[in-house]
Amino acid sequence: QVQLVESGGGSVQAGGSLRLSCAASGHTYATYCMAWFRQAPGKEREGVASISDTGLTFYADSVKGRFTISRDTASTLSLQMNSLKPEDTAMYYCAARTTGGCSNGAWRAWIVLRDGYWGQGTQVTVSP
Repeated sequence: QVQLVESGGGSVQAGGSLRLSCAASGHTYATYCMAWFRQAPGKEREGVASISDTGLTFYADSVKGRFTISRDTASTLSLQMNSLKPEDTAMYYCAARTTGGCSNGAWRAWIVLRDGYWGQGTQVTVSP
């Protein structure tokens, strides 16, 4: 069975750093688009960053220059978050899929369809 499990969330002060990890099991994800999404209380889920099977990366404007997405192995995805801001507070979700595109323009449909595979989320809280 395919599973995505996030870890690394926590509480940090503004300006601090966190590194999120997503461990994938049950399949080889080398050919998948993998991504991080987040959802703050009372807000819609939004895309944060994604990485294609060829290593192309895409970022939301709000995190560009502060966050870095990477594949550590064929089955592990990371999100290095630096210079964190209170507005980064949210539940962060890992997701993976093989069709539908991987760029910023594909994120909205991915959220609406909820296709592919999704983790249960890890909480990130940034205090002022």
